[in-house]
Amino acid sequence: MRFQLDQALPGSVQEVLAAFTDPAFLTSAGNLGKVGAPEMLDQQRDGDVVRQRVRYRFAGDLSPAVTSVIDRDKLVFVDEHTYDLTAATASFQIVPEHYGERLRCGGTERFHPLSDGANRRVEAELTVKWPIVGGLVERAIVSGLKEHLAEEAELVARWLTRER
Repeated sequence: MRFQLDQALPGSVQEVLAAFTDPAFLTSAGNLGKVGAPEMLDQQRDGDVVRQRVRYRFAGDLSPAVTSVIDRDKLVFVDEHTYDLTAATASFQIVPEHYGERLRCGGTERFHPLSDGANRRVEAELTVKWPIVGGLVERAIVSGLKEHLAEEAELVARWLTRER
């Protein structure tokens, strides 16, 4: 399932990228909707390239049809992001700690200036290989990701306002 999302964010492109690559910002997120508190696993900087790995746990509700084949406690994944601060882009992979053979998700982010902030365009593809419930799980995950990204945008707004 392919999906795309555009978000208007406050602050300049560089301020927004600085927030997304600041470990203090990431750990300030706490529990956001369907995703538990993030855990920074690793971050490496090489000039204007930042690679980071952040662990998340799914904390939302799932339908009985989904939980009949998926253990909710095993919905733990690592977000592997590579930011190019000069190009104002990022690529990412969502790597499940369990069910890895059944789920694949990755995509790109592009940041562009707006007159009153920055736009983040997320383009991604999610594939769930699970008989009968695969499409249902894909829709639930995409819905949760979109909700998470919206909450993350609100967090960026609060973070940048606090910084100024």
